Amino acid sequence: MQSVFTDVGKMSLQDPSHSAIIPSFVGQTGSPSTSTAWLSHQGEAHYALASPAGGIMVVTLPPHDTQGSVSVVELKRSSMMQRLSGWMPTAIRGEQSPADLALSLVVRELEEDSFIFALCQDHRLRMWSFREQVCLLEVDVLEYMPACKGVKRLSGQGHRLRLAFSSTTGLCLSVYLAVPQRGQFTVLQLVTTDNNRYSLEHISTVFTTQETLVDFDLTSTDIWGLWVDDSNTTVVKYINFEHNTAGQWNQVFVQPPPEEEVHIGVDQDPRETYLEVLFSPLRFTASAIVKALQIYRRGSERITDVSWETLKKEVTVAVESELQSSVTEFEFSQEEYRQLQVEFWSKFYACCLQYQESLSMPLGLTVNHHTGLVCLLKKGLVSFLLPCFAVDHLYLSYDEYLSSEEETPITEDPEVGRDVLQLVQCLRLVSDAVSGEMAYEMEKALEHLQSPERAAELVLENMLSNDNDNVIEDIQNKLQDIRNPMAAMMVLQREMDLETDMEVAEGPIAPGQSLNMRINLSQMYGSSTAVSVVCQAVCHMAMTRALFCRDLLILQKLYLRFGDNVFLGGGAQLLQLQQDLIPRSSQLLSSYYLLKHISQSLASSVPMDIIDANLQHLTVLELSDTPALSTNRSVLSPQTVVELFYQTLARKIIISQIYCQQQSNTLLLWTHMISNVVNLLAQLLWPSNPGFQFPECLMANCQYTQLQEYVRLIGPWCQVNIGSCRFMLGQCYLANGEGQKALQCFQEAATEVEKEEFLVRLTGTEEEETASTPRLQYYNKVLRLLEDVGLPELVIQLASLAITEAVSDVNSQAALWTRIFKHHLDLGHNNEAYEALTQNPDSSMQLDCLRQLVVVLCERSQLQDLVQFSYVNLHDEVVSIIESRARGLDLLAHNYYELLYAFHVNRHNYRKAGTVMFELGMRLGREVRTRLGLQKQVNCYLAALNCLRLIRPEYAWIVQPASGAVYERPGASPKRNSDGEFSSEPVKRQVDILELKDLEKEYILSRSRLTLAQHHPPSAAIAGSASAVEMVALLVQTGLFDSALSLCQTFKLSLSPVFEGLAFKCIRLQFGGEETQNEAWSWLADNQLSSVVNTKESSATDEAWRLLASYLDRYPSSNGQHHRCVINKLLSHNAPLPDWLVKSYKAVDAASLLRLYLNFDLLEAAAELILEYVDALLGRGHQYFGIERPLSATWSSVWLPYTSIDQLLQALTETQTNSSIYNKVRDKLDEYHKLVDQTTKHRLLAR
Repeated sequence: MQSVFTDVGKMSLQDPSHSAIIPSFVGQTGSPSTSTAWLSHQGEAHYALASPAGGIMVVTLPPHDTQGSVSVVELKRSSMMQRLSGWMPTAIRGEQSPADLALSLVVRELEEDSFIFALCQDHRLRMWSFREQVCLLEVDVLEYMPACKGVKRLSGQGHRLRLAFSSTTGLCLSVYLAVPQRGQFTVLQLVTTDNNRYSLEHISTVFTTQETLVDFDLTSTDIWGLWVDDSNTTVVKYINFEHNTAGQWNQVFVQPPPEEEVHIGVDQDPRETYLEVLFSPLRFTASAIVKALQIYRRGSERITDVSWETLKKEVTVAVESELQSSVTEFEFSQEEYRQLQVEFWSKFYACCLQYQESLSMPLGLTVNHHTGLVCLLKKGLVSFLLPCFAVDHLYLSYDEYLSSEEETPITEDPEVGRDVLQLVQCLRLVSDAVSGEMAYEMEKALEHLQSPERAAELVLENMLSNDNDNVIEDIQNKLQDIRNPMAAMMVLQREMDLETDMEVAEGPIAPGQSLNMRINLSQMYGSSTAVSVVCQAVCHMAMTRALFCRDLLILQKLYLRFGDNVFLGGGAQLLQLQQDLIPRSSQLLSSYYLLKHISQSLASSVPMDIIDANLQHLTVLELSDTPALSTNRSVLSPQTVVELFYQTLARKIIISQIYCQQQSNTLLLWTHMISNVVNLLAQLLWPSNPGFQFPECLMANCQYTQLQEYVRLIGPWCQVNIGSCRFMLGQCYLANGEGQKALQCFQEAATEVEKEEFLVRLTGTEEEETASTPRLQYYNKVLRLLEDVGLPELVIQLASLAITEAVSDVNSQAALWTRIFKHHLDLGHNNEAYEALTQNPDSSMQLDCLRQLVVVLCERSQLQDLVQFSYVNLHDEVVSIIESRARGLDLLAHNYYELLYAFHVNRHNYRKAGTVMFELGMRLGREVRTRLGLQKQVNCYLAALNCLRLIRPEYAWIVQPASGAVYERPGASPKRNSDGEFSSEPVKRQVDILELKDLEKEYILSRSRLTLAQHHPPSAAIAGSASAVEMVALLVQTGLFDSALSLCQTFKLSLSPVFEGLAFKCIRLQFGGEETQNEAWSWLADNQLSSVVNTKESSATDEAWRLLASYLDRYPSSNGQHHRCVINKLLSHNAPLPDWLVKSYKAVDAASLLRLYLNFDLLEAAAELILEYVDALLGRGHQYFGIERPLSATWSSVWLPYTSIDQLLQALTETQTNSSIYNKVRDKLDEYHKLVDQTTKHRLLAR
């Protein structure tokens, strides 16, 4: 909503369409003595100016945004002058008399004409028609003044004129005649006759004895006056000019100025006390403090728009600097320093008082005739007048105003009314008798939560001991005149008690009404000025009633002391007083002290990070998280917490309630509206009402210090919203980092969960019914809050407490145990986490917790704890979880297999432990094709072997999932076939039983793989899944013959590939160069050579042949198979056969050697072998061919490979070059045959 001055700043006031120069006439000097202005129906702006020489000049500007010239009309008694489009006069007729000088002007538009009323220096009232430019009426106002002799000679400079118009009374004028000692207000009514002639009818005359009238205003019923008395005190009064036969003015209780002296307690610091008074709301304006500071510092620098806190620091620095500069001694006592502080602070305080008084000097009074709003315009501020509540009016009124019972609007019974008046007069006497020091002590007792009743007794004791003026006796005399003091006290207490059962509606304002109506209502009393006025009104009411309750409590204690001397009813009334009325007065006093305190407590500015954290907390609690409205308040006008509450929440509630109670289309009068608003705001703040909006607002706006103080002040005596207050206090502790205190408060609040509206609302926002009782819902909310803040220890404590409440609710118990488990686990309390897991009654949650325990402890490498837990009734689940994770995660990144192995070993289940290690070894071979993987595989098989060797042989076996088997993990998704359909048949599992010897084979194979990878790293990629046969070939290729031979023996494989491979390497060395020789040393070193002392240096070739020879000796074979394959390899590569090899093979199988020679066409060697072999049979060198006995009569078991010999002979005959060899062979055979023949005959003869 825009201000009426919104566009003024955009205009150039020097523009001719927006301004005009006041003309001056020949011979006239000085400025107009008074003026008035009005807008006509046509939009023209008229300015009526009182000419210094008499008469009235009217300057008219054309309507806004309309082209036109300025016109000036001069109204005179004897002539008329009009100037259009020029400033020089065209006609001047008649003369002006100084008696015509207008002292006060008012204007009213009636029937398309403007009537200008002028009260002139000659005590005459003249009415001019602006349209006709003639004087229609002239009246001597002294005619309405009794005993006016001598008044005509006075100048009448202080005369004033005001006008009021209403549809019922018409147009009324009020003339104030400024006569020393007997000023008067005369009210006249304008009357029209039939022939358009006008006259004034006297309505009323009201007298006043006040000296200096500053301003007054007239309404259709009242005259409002503003005076300044001899002590410069502002005095405001009003009177109904029609219905006031006694002529008594009504009081207006003006806000008292700040105290001239500040009371400083013995235990208080003077600086802190003065700062508290100076910067407390309602006492000093910022401009007064700023001006006092500038004077005090004697500096020329101006203080700009600094913040309230900065100004406070500036004042402190200025006063303390002044104090330090005045000190000449280096040492003085603490008491002397305190006196210095008081001296300098009181000096600055006096300076502030002077400027506050100067700024409070009244300048004018204005009354809004439509709404009844009355404002005092002062030099530095604006004051608003509010209707006084009846009980406040009684307490504040002077005694002369209390003489009539009709002035008591709080009871209809005249007898009770009379008693109330007498009682209030006694209260006034008590108030006057309470010294400033005792009032201070009473205030401090309330602040420190001491008993108000005890404090009142101390004040009463002081009054009795210092009663020099016999005040107590006067009070006693007045009390004896009260017939029913109990009824009078109860009437007053009822009036002051703001307790109500009204329902607080927090919905939209005026639902169903037009948008314009809702917008207007939503902004009603929402400006910063309105906020200040409403909240200051609450503060003044609280201050007044706190004093009222204090005096009433003291008076009641005095009643008890007097006893039957003043009580006509005797003991029964005394008992009622002691048991009912005094406790109620005590509670009222505490309540109003609380309202006064919070009305003067400033709101704190809050950093953004705290606001964000608070919004997060409110979101967790599912409370309103609407941030505070950004106000347009100056930094030099601090905001109180009540203003914050009113602005953010209370105003909307109050306006909604007033609108609901309001009659449709009735005018919203200020006097009724503001009283309702103040009363409703006080009710919202009243601690004994069930509404809890104010503390909730403080929490939402992060005013934690103020909220703590609020809860502290109401703690001992307020029995409403106890649990809600404890919850709020817990929130404050939480925000300040005091977790244990917060937890204590949250626990204390739990007992009130189902009784208080705020806690019911707090627990009623659960979306799903997870908790069976409101208290459990409350615990869940607080637990989430503590988790959000990050206090797991407190979560555990509170959840443990909540479990005792959830005895019959399994779901809640499960959720709470899960919470406890989670936070114990996060804190590293592994044993406690396990205990919480075992207590969980829900199996699915228990399984989830178990899974989390396994994962987290594995990630933290706290495997010892994980393995040693007993897992009663959870053993299979643990194994399943670890197996599932082991089979589903990367082998090298996680150690779940090792964990499962340790788990089984710890429980002496060695077969399962071996199974786990064997499975890990298998997966490593398939999935981790690296040297590290092969190393781990060897270790796994070793561990598996070790496990099986620890158990009895009949149980030393494990189940091996065969190739193609699928691990069925818990929770795994169903498998689909190639068409995307779910597989209908269950997956078949194939298993093999592995015994200890099978594991040993796997270990040997894996060790050979590792050996290969260690000596030839590139082979690791293919060795992982290689079979035994393939491994032999790979080992031979790499030169690892020892490993190859060992593998062959383990798997019962032929050794021939090993011997062939070594033979081939010997051939390469035989024909290779130096580089080949150097390379051979590396693989030769990897095989174990027999230690033979050699006198000469041997080459790599020699060592290779020696290695081959040693293998042939170490691994004999039937029929010399190994020799045959070596020789076959050598001959196939056309390599010469070493003599040792031929010699050794001859001794084993000479026939096979012969066949090899023949196969490779080595005829000479074959012939030589036949010759040697026949000689051996004949007894010459038989030992070289492995023949035990040569041919003889006693031993005839000898033979020759005739088939091979025949093949040799056939081959020799086919070539002529070998004829000599052929002959030798034939001869040798003939010799052999002859000997065989002889031997045979001898044998036959021997038979």
